[in-house]
Amino acid sequence: MHTMELAAASTQVGACADLAEELNGQLYVDERGATGLPFTALLTGVTDSVTDFHTVADVGLYLICRRLIKPGVPQKIALFPLRHHAAKSRDECDAHWRDVHAPLALIHHAYMTHYTQLSVVRTLKGEPFDGFALCGFESEADIRERFFTNKQSVGVIQNDIQNFADVSQSPRRLIATPMHRG
Repeated sequence: MHTMELAAASTQVGACADLAEELNGQLYVDERGATGLPFTALLTGVTDSVTDFHTVADVGLYLICRRLIKPGVPQKIALFPLRHHAAKSRDECDAHWRDVHAPLALIHHAYMTHYTQLSVVRTLKGEPFDGFALCGFESEADIRERFFTNKQSVGVIQNDIQNFADVSQSPRRLIATPMHRG
């Protein structure tokens, strides 16, 4: 299932929570207080008013295609902002992420309870991300200790990511709690 939505990367958690409630959107918040994160909240939703999202998007505002790869109700999300590999076009990288990486992720992240790709169709303002991977798990401990199916899975996934993402330019992951599910 694919839907077109808006996404706001933000440091304004309270304002994002209010807008998520108002629009029946989805909000993912990293509550750890960790330093060095590119943003602390990612709000997604459908609206006919870009202005609503623009007010909370202090890091970036995006038109996205939501691709639900594995349905589920995660307790924690490993949220990976990504930038495409410089040697390939954005479309080539996105196709690899969708068509090659997604099936590999389902095999090599056996404890993952949910997987969604938010593919950035257009950056409307701010940081030029190309996508956001939402890898859902039962707990933060599962993200830290059971992210991969086995030791071989680590290499398979890391090698494949090199085919579509610029790892050196993609910010570190967030560990987010889904705060509102529209």
